[in-house]
Amino acid sequence: MSLVSHLRSGLLPSVIRSCIRRSQPSIRNLSGMTRGPQPASVVVLHRSLEAAFDSFCQANHGPLPLLGRSEPGTWPWSALDAVADARSSCLQFWIYKSGLCTGSLTSLEEYSEQLKDMVTFVLDCSFSPEEACKAAGLPGRDPAGHWPAAAYKTTVPCSPSAGFGCPLVVTVRPIPQDQLGRLVQASCTLGGERGLPIHIGNPGLLGIKDLARPDYGEPVTCQPGDVPVFWPSQLTSLEAISSCQTPLAFASAPGHTILADRRDMEAPAARPSPEDMPEVHRISQDPLHYSIAAKSAVKKIRDLETLIAVDPGSRGIGHLLCQDELLRASLSLSHASSVLLTTGFPTHFTHEPPEENDGPPGTLALGAFLQALGKKVSMVVDRRALDLHEKLIEEAVEQGVLKSRIPLLTYQGGSEGEAQAFLCEDGDPKTPRFDHLVAIERAGRAADGKYYNARKVNIKHLVDPIDDLFLAAHKIPGVSSTGVGDGGNELGMGKVKEAVRRHIRNGAVIACDVEADFAVIAGGDALEHPDEAPRAQWCLGRRGHGGGWAALPRHPRRDDPEADGRHHGAPVTIANVCGLHAYREAMPGPRSGAVPQCPQCPATTASPLSPGLGHSGPFLGRRSTDRALGLQKHVSGHVRRIFGL
Repeated sequence: MSLVSHLRSGLLPSVIRSCIRRSQPSIRNLSGMTRGPQPASVVVLHRSLEAAFDSFCQANHGPLPLLGRSEPGTWPWSALDAVADARSSCLQFWIYKSGLCTGSLTSLEEYSEQLKDMVTFVLDCSFSPEEACKAAGLPGRDPAGHWPAAAYKTTVPCSPSAGFGCPLVVTVRPIPQDQLGRLVQASCTLGGERGLPIHIGNPGLLGIKDLARPDYGEPVTCQPGDVPVFWPSQLTSLEAISSCQTPLAFASAPGHTILADRRDMEAPAARPSPEDMPEVHRISQDPLHYSIAAKSAVKKIRDLETLIAVDPGSRGIGHLLCQDELLRASLSLSHASSVLLTTGFPTHFTHEPPEENDGPPGTLALGAFLQALGKKVSMVVDRRALDLHEKLIEEAVEQGVLKSRIPLLTYQGGSEGEAQAFLCEDGDPKTPRFDHLVAIERAGRAADGKYYNARKVNIKHLVDPIDDLFLAAHKIPGVSSTGVGDGGNELGMGKVKEAVRRHIRNGAVIACDVEADFAVIAGGDALEHPDEAPRAQWCLGRRGHGGGWAALPRHPRRDDPEADGRHHGAPVTIANVCGLHAYREAMPGPRSGAVPQCPQCPATTASPLSPGLGHSGPFLGRRSTDRALGLQKHVSGHVRRIFGL
């Protein structure tokens, strides 16, 4: 049995230290050790950088798990019960001067005077992908364990802090595709949240061009059927030292670690409950990309997909449903850092403004969720509707629905190059401004280049060519898109256009031809908890075409371009309350179109109900400003219900 095998089998710490002090040449990499003393790396900086580097580690805990630091001029080995004197052991240090690595040292004795004003940081290296592979029953990367694993600088920036800012460094292991689930669960069991990979799939999504050319360590080789799996690496600390350009610094060389006997490091990570065990799901095939989610979260998203896919109007939208599209879209959004939202369906083309009112509330709600997750959010809308959306966003901020104002953009179209220039910095596809586009109830371009409502009326004159942005996004690596709709004529529904043509009324004409990566079918919004009985006001006029529970006119309106002479609403459950009167009461004042009187209700009937979400919602005023104010109240009320405000 080799010495390294003895080390991994759990020799006493004193024996291992003795081997290290004797400078055994075969001891190169201790990252695979699972018991006894645990490996850690060190960073030595001037005392003036102590607070800044501590803050940087806290902000980037994944690649830089800080165990502790010493007082200036002292070494922390006694506190960690590690190797007694790293300055005279066989450990290897890299020396940095003004941010450049100028060489390696096995002893820091010649820098004793400078070390009096320096602080030593100790970083935890106890979790190892080799351990996870072994626990999952997978063969190790390098049975001899002589060299550190391959590590790569990415284009993913760490969170900067007080002079420290650098790209994330990752390490990789090729894993057979059918073993990904076992590996991820083993990683979680061994290392908890820290043990989970940060990326599974195409290296290019991290900015890694060639796995055969690592920045540190030896290259890895992917066999057919393997998927690259990436973990954050403590070698990120080396890039951090370079970024601060301090006159003098030291760090553990890759593969050369100290051994620390901290009891809390020896304790195994708490095993997650069965509901919290991670699952691996493929987001896309080209580029190859997998994501991780807890089993309980996956179940909730699938339950939600079932709830929103109801078809109370019997329009045939069940034929458009693609299983797990909502799950994949959600996971893809979780990886995004900057999201571009869009909405707007001017189906009421004889009114000003002509917007449906089911898209804006959902868009603002999604924007609020994304802001809460720390993501950048922007919106692109039709230029004619810019003032309307500015008012909606302004009130959403005032009432606390939105954390901050969402920037509003417009796009008038042109060449393919203009679409790419809109989406990317300086038009360069290597630096996209957004990494996910989401269209919610947005009019989509049909195969003939026109835009249609459900009754085949061409509304192209009211729609800006925002579709071009979704087409351009398909050609930009790392940019994904989602379309949310209910009838097949919405932007993004090109993914299910054949089903729209076969199963949706007028589908052969109105079907959107522009695809999104994910097509989410939302026939109705379940704003209630699934286990609760719906509140009375939500039982009024449930139309079910994407708007959901809506206080809409119970009978078709003569001035509704979508009305086709048949009743779409659910039965009224409130005695003597009609949707028409709810509409009249909530939106007083003259309209540009005639509003029918319900023959079944007395003219004096009134209702305090406010208008609700709906596919063909109530017309909200005569002038643009009046309707904008009405839509503001409409959006605010429903979004606040969603958030429980």
